Amino acid sequence: MNILFLTLLDFVSIDEKGIYTDLLRQFFNHNHMLHIISPTEKRKQQPTRLVDNGNCKILKLQIGNTQKTNVIEKGISTITLECKFQWAIKNYFSDIRFDLVIYTTPPITLQKAISYVKKRDNAKTYLLLKDIFPQNAVDLGMLAKTGVKGILYNYFRAKEKRLYAISDYIGCMSQANVDYLLKHNPEIPPSAVEVCPNSIEPLSMNIDECVKSQIREKYGIPPGTTVFIYGGNLGKPQGIDFLIECLKSNKSNEKVHFIIVGSGTEFNKIKAYLAKDKPINVQLFNQLPKDDYEILVNACDVGLIFLDKRFTIPNFPSRLLSYMQACMPVLAATDVNTDIGQVIESGNFGFWCESGDLEAFNQRLRWLYDADLRKVMGRNARKYLEENYTAKHSYDIIMRHFN
Repeated sequence: MNILFLTLLDFVSIDEKGIYTDLLRQFFNHNHMLHIISPTEKRKQQPTRLVDNGNCKILKLQIGNTQKTNVIEKGISTITLECKFQWAIKNYFSDIRFDLVIYTTPPITLQKAISYVKKRDNAKTYLLLKDIFPQNAVDLGMLAKTGVKGILYNYFRAKEKRLYAISDYIGCMSQANVDYLLKHNPEIPPSAVEVCPNSIEPLSMNIDECVKSQIREKYGIPPGTTVFIYGGNLGKPQGIDFLIECLKSNKSNEKVHFIIVGSGTEFNKIKAYLAKDKPINVQLFNQLPKDDYEILVNACDVGLIFLDKRFTIPNFPSRLLSYMQACMPVLAATDVNTDIGQVIESGNFGFWCESGDLEAFNQRLRWLYDADLRKVMGRNARKYLEENYTAKHSYDIIMRHFN
């Protein structure tokens, strides 16, 4: 099949590791023709160009700045995305008849470009639903359903509805996402919605104790501690205030060591706390190179997941996968609407508590001091990953509609 893949992820090769590139390699390895639009933000000052690798062509489309910028610029850049994507398709892929268009949220503002290809080529369309916007912005107080903010909400909600309407199939990250989507959008046929989870091509990450000790020494991690790592975005969706509460309550705890790796709007809030309180057992790193991060993860003991307790939508963070790949148990503190905690506990590879419940968090933290328990849960995490969250699973879920 000729497949068009639309994303905001900036990459130049499908050999890179990630939930989208790992999936795209599955299509490539099964001899599908891939045409990908992967944009580059204006700040990088790179003109639009086509990277041609035979059966995989990646169009590096220059777009406005949507990250690490002010709200006004981000809003304008987001709204103009669909015009830019449609222009790119017309100018670079005019002679290609696409059988399938795959696209992701965010953003929800590619609807016109998708509709254009769907109508032009009679193509099937598949949405990989990775967040539910604008409701997630309402949950965090960034938008509202009334007043001035309500105008923006209604605009984006209409865009969201149209995106669902043109999608032949919608792959959700978990069952809670499926249930939420159908409950709040009853016009969507249930037969069009399914679970197509975040997935990766798992690497073998066997690091013996000697190497692990060397890595810990390199990063100055005290020997004999249980090392908890948080890796990923540090923004409002992660409920960073509760993360800081957890650090505060353990700042003199010599049994644990916290490592936080990431970037985002709340990074400086954590940095300011560390400068003020000077906890003895916390390290904060800005984003590390992906390979360095994966090596560091494998030298830690427990993976951490945080989500803001105000969420009414069921988020399912993809950082879970790197922890599972590393045979690592997971401690999650989230809202009550996501089912990530149910998955973790039913798979017996970690613990969950509600975000904001400090006593419950610290209780589960103490449970994970037990090295034998961590070892069992780590094996369970890897097994669950290989049985449920591989890129091959996601590929098969999508392709069963076309075989």
